[in-house]
Amino acid sequence: MAIHASVLLNAAVPATSSPYDIDPRLLRAFTAVAEELHFTRAAARLYVAQQALSRDIRRLERELAAELFVRTTRQVALTPDGERLLPYARRVLAAHDELTEAFRAAPRPLLVDLNSPGLVQERVLRRARELAPEHELMARYESGLTGAVRDILAGRLDASFGRYGGLEAGLRARLDSQFVRYERMAVILPEDHPLAGLPEVPLAGLAGERVYAGAGNDRTPEWTDLAARLFAGRGIEVAPPAPLAVGHEEFRRIMAKHRNPVLAVVDFPPMPGCVLRPLTDPVPLSPVSLVWRKGLRHPGLDALRAAAAEIGAAESWLKRPPGSWLPEAEPGVDRAGPQALTGASRAG
Repeated sequence: MAIHASVLLNAAVPATSSPYDIDPRLLRAFTAVAEELHFTRAAARLYVAQQALSRDIRRLERELAAELFVRTTRQVALTPDGERLLPYARRVLAAHDELTEAFRAAPRPLLVDLNSPGLVQERVLRRARELAPEHELMARYESGLTGAVRDILAGRLDASFGRYGGLEAGLRARLDSQFVRYERMAVILPEDHPLAGLPEVPLAGLAGERVYAGAGNDRTPEWTDLAARLFAGRGIEVAPPAPLAVGHEEFRRIMAKHRNPVLAVVDFPPMPGCVLRPLTDPVPLSPVSLVWRKGLRHPGLDALRAAAAEIGAAESWLKRPPGSWLPEAEPGVDRAGPQALTGASRAG
């Protein structure tokens, strides 16, 4: 932490001078001498040589353009400028010590948005907690990577999962990501829908349908865009905006009222009065990445990255199934697996 001399001693520094950044070590040397009024005792208190201490005091006086001590063969006394500096120096050093202690302690909790309960991201979080049990990783469920990224960039959230390639280029430039998984897409249907009896639903079977994919939800435009790309040329429409259903009962009510199939992923949790069927011919994939603010350093993030890479390798999350569909030139899918951990500490 530095303090500007122009703030402390603007009367001692000419108005045309540039402000100086003062090394806290110099302020610590000054404070020790000011309190001991004896260079030998002050040097012993700081565990430094007296010559080094005297050199630091002279440097501080040069930087402030002020004499801080009157030295005689018998005593050391503060000058008026030294007396004026002392309370400021003490406050700066107290703040510096408080800052050091805050970051010496355990890091703050890492806040991670998992989008929706029941998805595979919860498994990644559980494994990350096992890899770094001494750190706190907190989950929230808000849904939608675009919405989560707004909170990430505002400092209200640390990380989230979703389709990194569906974010605007300007947002991607401010983020880092690790590709985690190719996730198969599915459709949620009312139990009495004509396609509900099939074990899998071919995309051609949805021709003529309006399929809900979050249209109008400003937290999930990356998902709506993925749906529009998938449906293009197949006679499938993206359903118009509908009220956002939160909770099982609201989902059931909205589904019964509108009866539009809902685009989802195969791990989406069961919903009352509905069935979930994987899509096929081709097999559409939702690319899932772990996303965080560029430059973020946190052991909990290291644990999340390691957990995603470990589970992904064990369960072939990064292997694209044959006959699958993915948006062309999808950004971020090459940032995958253990290679993404290069330069980052591994948890464990």
